Amino acid sequence: MRNLLNFLIKYSTWFVFTFYVLISCFLLIKSSKEHYSLYLSSANAVGSTIFKTTSEISNYFNLISVNKSLQESNARLENEVLNLRQQLSQYQVLAQDSAFLSDKIRFDFISASVINNSIRHPRNHFTIDKGASDGIVPGMGVVDQSGVVGIVDVTGQNTARVISLLNQNQHFSVKVKDSPFVGSLSWRGDDPSIAYMEEVPRHAKYHIGDTIVTSGYSTTFPEGINIGTVMGKVRTGDDTFLVLKIRLASNFKTLGTIRVIKDALKQELDSIRNVGNID
Repeated sequence: MRNLLNFLIKYSTWFVFTFYVLISCFLLIKSSKEHYSLYLSSANAVGSTIFKTTSEISNYFNLISVNKSLQESNARLENEVLNLRQQLSQYQVLAQDSAFLSDKIRFDFISASVINNSIRHPRNHFTIDKGASDGIVPGMGVVDQSGVVGIVDVTGQNTARVISLLNQNQHFSVKVKDSPFVGSLSWRGDDPSIAYMEEVPRHAKYHIGDTIVTSGYSTTFPEGINIGTVMGKVRTGDDTFLVLKIRLASNFKTLGTIRVIKDALKQELDSIRNVGNID
């Protein structure tokens, strides 16, 4: 209490001065319509600026929820595309062979957020905030809004670790879009925006800027998911295969919201494949 009194006494002159200034302004505004009109205009301008700034700040913080909503909408649209592609393929088979057509929805997406990420190591991983309780299991493919980013490696109850595409030990089956030429995509540990498509047949036809997509030859990713674009050919001493330099579509420095691909047939297809590999 004594400190408050000391403060008021010390700055009493300023308080009295401020009081008289406010009273003077009030009397000046009330004494003239022109001054009153000028006051209203100024107050309106200041108020508008404050409200605009407040609105912009509020909208900025709302971007997180807006982005999440957009990502969920994109996930639903991509899910529809994948399943429509599957049904179209089945209709084509039915038209040719009168084969049985299943109405089962094969693909689904589980949206999640990246909570920890690395891009500076030879074998990078990142962590997401969904796990076994959300239906995520090892081996599921992971994509963001631009393309493939990794494969689920280890799952906890509420989180999961994903092997990043930026991992020298991980390879992805890919192909040049709208062509039969398949290769193996790998990262060489330097630039996080560049990968290499290896084991491409020497006679394969490609152009700079061609799109590279998943081949669909594994149960991890459906066919046709974006990977990146062709930058050019890398010189090698191999006369049988080509190596293409690929600019990745996803920005691994800013990974935020991702989607885990859930394939209803994955377990069945993997079981059949494992039976075929028994010695």
